[in-house]
Amino acid sequence: MTSAGHRRLAAALLVALTAVWGSTFFLIRDLVAHVPPVDFLAVRFGISAVVMVVLFWRPLRALNRAQVRVGVGLGTLYGVAQILQTQGLATTPASVSGFITGTYVVLTPVLAAVLLRERVPATTWLAVGLATSGLALLSLNGLSVGIGESLTLLAAALYALHILGLGRYSGHEIATGLSVVQMLVIAALSLLVALPSGVTLPSTSGQWASVLYMVAFASIAALWVQTWAQAHLPATRAAIVMTLEPVFAALFAVSLGSERLTARMVLGGALVLCAMYAVELLGRRRAGELPAEVLHHEV
Repeated sequence: MTSAGHRRLAAALLVALTAVWGSTFFLIRDLVAHVPPVDFLAVRFGISAVVMVVLFWRPLRALNRAQVRVGVGLGTLYGVAQILQTQGLATTPASVSGFITGTYVVLTPVLAAVLLRERVPATTWLAVGLATSGLALLSLNGLSVGIGESLTLLAAALYALHILGLGRYSGHEIATGLSVVQMLVIAALSLLVALPSGVTLPSTSGQWASVLYMVAFASIAALWVQTWAQAHLPATRAAIVMTLEPVFAALFAVSLGSERLTARMVLGGALVLCAMYAVELLGRRRAGELPAEVLHHEV
């Protein structure tokens, strides 16, 4: 497969990933009414880590020490972000939390420009503006700044750093092993936070079914897909593709949950899709205008 083919496949896989993440919102909302959020994270990621070690022992063993250190760093960023976001939800409305978390789409190109000295194309900044407006319409109903909002904003910054780190250090040949290391670290951090008060387990078959669905698709498959896809996509493009998550969340909430479709949902989703168009199709057209020798040397 050509590099262009890999990029198209990576973008398609990230879209599928955001659909899976979007499908978990109403499941998690029901589940954390019975299982404390941090305990849920410990159970979800703990099972995911055990399964990944068993299935992908050889790719894990194939990593060298430097690659393991990268995985530990990336897993720490993602694990701490998950914990901060979950703690922030305790005092922050879910709609506001969703918007603040989604600001990683703004923070990713900003941090890329500041930390990595990367030049961000104008089409990407246009997409950032469209996506942010869409996220606000989808999820924001007033905003107050308190401890919960501050924790969630910090989580968004860590998600942005995680996206940048994957874009810089991930490679298709180490994607599987790197995913396992990250999952082990995320599980360890979640368990460390949950243990002092004891870990409450799901108590019904329905709750366990929700957990296992999230283990298989929203944790194991998701982390591998993101790690592999970001070996083939720029970090800022990946961040904007992943803003489809709240669009899918709204779609599932309306089709499978009890929420009602509103004009705000339609307009917000349309803006996010326009952002996808700006960063993907216009960016691809821009790449197509590059000289042949430049295209030949693209990774």
